[in-house]
Amino acid sequence: MWIYLNDRFVREEEAVISVFDHGFLYGDGVYETIRSYGRRIFMPDQHLVRLRRSADAIGLTIPIPAHKWPALLHEAMTRNDVGHEHTDAYLRITISRGAGDIGLDPALCPTPTVVVMAKPLRPPSPEQYRHGVSLIVAQTRRNLPSALSPQIKATNFLNNILAKREAIAAGAFDSILLNWESHLTECTVSNLFFVRAGRLCTPALACGLLDGITRGIVLGLAQELKIPIDEGHFGVQEVYSADECFLTNTSMEVMPVTMVDGHPIGKGAPGLLTLQIHSLFRANRTHFLEP
Repeated sequence: MWIYLNDRFVREEEAVISVFDHGFLYGDGVYETIRSYGRRIFMPDQHLVRLRRSADAIGLTIPIPAHKWPALLHEAMTRNDVGHEHTDAYLRITISRGAGDIGLDPALCPTPTVVVMAKPLRPPSPEQYRHGVSLIVAQTRRNLPSALSPQIKATNFLNNILAKREAIAAGAFDSILLNWESHLTECTVSNLFFVRAGRLCTPALACGLLDGITRGIVLGLAQELKIPIDEGHFGVQEVYSADECFLTNTSMEVMPVTMVDGHPIGKGAPGLLTLQIHSLFRANRTHFLEP
């Protein structure tokens, strides 16, 4: 694998960073994950804007100008033989505070560390889309937004990792995290939707969740279909009694959920509205790709 590190592409075995890098020492950094459909990258501008927003929120300067990112991402795909008609690409951008003396002062790190990786995208199995996946509600709570904003895609992912460990222990696909008020937020790497009486429901951003890019697309598609939308504060019981449920993120698009905490959702199979939204997403996804 070829990896872009700071100012050049290097082989995987040469892609090393200092043990004094504050991304390693403190999780002081930000990241984005992006995908391609063939050679065309999905919503690149929106992902890069969010990366810069995250970096600005922690006072981190991204040393690569915005206009250079497209060529850099495409070179990463070409060097790693992904992002073509045979293999979609999974792209991961990581920007850390950089190497510096031990201590929390960001000024200890004069130069950020930049890493770009490109590898084959491994989407969920067709069986998971056909039958849906199961979730649990984690005991781990979502970080308090006033302590750490969910709008910052930080490399410190411990909150999500703890919830993911709970899902793995339970044999579930993923965990739903509740906030400090026991309201639904999101899963460890995806946004949450459910359907009740024909209305599409999803937790409001004020509950403490990331404004996912695919989440925004799905809300737009629902408006086009004239599906009533409720962005609000919901409890666990409202998912248990939902007619349908699904997850969204960049890599898996729209994933049906058919069980939560052992409670079947609706008829225990992917719902009609879920399938309709996913079908419409796929039919329109060329509109969300770079030219």
